[in-house]
Amino acid sequence: MTETATSELDDSFHVFDTTLRDGAQREGINLTVADKLAIARHLDDFGVGFIEGGWPGANPRDTEFFARAQQEIEFKNALLVAFGATRRAGAKAADDPQVKALLDSGAPVITLVAKSHDRHVELALRTTLDENLEMVRDTVSYLHEQGRRVFVDCEHFFDGYRANPEYAKAVVRAAAEAGADVVVLCDTNGGMLPAQVQAVVSTVLADTGARLGIHAQDDTGCAVANTLAAVDAGATHVQCTANGYGERVGNANLFPVVAALELKYGKKVLPEGRLREMTRISHAIAEVVNLTPSTHQPYVGVSAFAHKAGLHASAIKVDPDLYQHIDPELVGNTMRMLVSDMAGRASVELKGKELGVELGGDRELVGRVVERVKERELKGYTYEAADASFELLLRTEVQGGKPLRYFEVESWRAIVEDRPDGTHANEATVKLWAKGERIVATAEGNGPVNALDRSLRVALEKIYPQLAKLDLVDYKVRILEGVHGTQSTTRVLISTTDGSGEWSTVGVAENVIAASWQALEDAYTYGLLRAGVDPAE
Repeated sequence: MTETATSELDDSFHVFDTTLRDGAQREGINLTVADKLAIARHLDDFGVGFIEGGWPGANPRDTEFFARAQQEIEFKNALLVAFGATRRAGAKAADDPQVKALLDSGAPVITLVAKSHDRHVELALRTTLDENLEMVRDTVSYLHEQGRRVFVDCEHFFDGYRANPEYAKAVVRAAAEAGADVVVLCDTNGGMLPAQVQAVVSTVLADTGARLGIHAQDDTGCAVANTLAAVDAGATHVQCTANGYGERVGNANLFPVVAALELKYGKKVLPEGRLREMTRISHAIAEVVNLTPSTHQPYVGVSAFAHKAGLHASAIKVDPDLYQHIDPELVGNTMRMLVSDMAGRASVELKGKELGVELGGDRELVGRVVERVKERELKGYTYEAADASFELLLRTEVQGGKPLRYFEVESWRAIVEDRPDGTHANEATVKLWAKGERIVATAEGNGPVNALDRSLRVALEKIYPQLAKLDLVDYKVRILEGVHGTQSTTRVLISTTDGSGEWSTVGVAENVIAASWQALEDAYTYGLLRAGVDPAE
């Protein structure tokens, strides 16, 4: 058994993460051992107290994870937890292979799942209520005697309590009396509401005296609220998953739970300075599981502190706290101003400041930008999702209507050839001027837009080698409301990266290729601006 964490926090309150076990049951998530090790490092860096790594012995991947985690990770804050079940009915814990696998994992903490709903005991386990209590007592006491710290998850506790409260409480007592440090009340079906959770936790705490935890699923959309309601009732152990990953609709989301505990309740549940890493950790874990981070996730989403309405912007200009419940920097996020047809002067001034474009308090200039944005959004442009295109528009107005130009396009064309064998050839030609030189470039691609992108790159890379770093990473097309069918107006959003940052540009036209060209031209122009290239050179 290895116990390496040296957290500065005491044991009075537990943040317990089960991303690697319960969170991994989300549809679409399939973690390798390397993925689990990477997530464990992120969670330890964040400062959670316990990381439930999986069920050793149940599958080779989890068994390998525990073996490698103990060798490859020096946990600074978290203790590694192995998950398993109470022994089989009619057996002894000391003789149960599954219990032995939990010990063999080397994890210093073990979480046992136990039945607390009488119908589940009789129908799923096919044993008696008394034998189930003995299974809990025997397994907990045996693991405790082997030097392991034991937590017990009472599965379907709230539904079981509703059906037979005395038996549900008997399971809690059996676990606590046998040596379980914490007995966790699980809303396994996720059907509870905060007031119900608070009432049940209060009663169970008073009637059993056990240290209680909470494990909430999110089927009613109340997992975070239910978790905090349990804390209000006296629970001192919360089980969560990063970004709310989990079976069906998910689990209580680790990040809003921790933020609420630290910032709203004033509880010290993370090591000093770790809360400011929350947004980074959330996004890093999303990358590992290969899911796009939720833009509207509380606290850590890119839209969590984004302001669009002109009324909000006017107030924020005076005091950001007027329309923000916390300072976003506390959780490692940033405030963003969105510019749209709802924008007023304050939105534009704040956005200019955010982008580093000095407007100098010029009311006429700001008014001109506002009108320009509204005029273009009426045609279908959207600048709240295309900061780079907005910055180029802003700089154009600052320069008296003179666009920022690194090259002048003479013409472009894209050809799609349908071949007899059913394949297609895509070719694009670009004619442009750059630094006094006329350039004609042709390239093929896997589609007309890709061919245009490649031809533009071929044309400009010799003159602007900085463009070699650029990659188109996302491409979205939307048919706008209005005229239907093939004559509809099309909006294209393109995301581009240079390896150190990412930006989005927008193009609008009746022709999807023309809209794509606009967005591409803005993307390359902004990329050169980011690279510090002087257009006058």
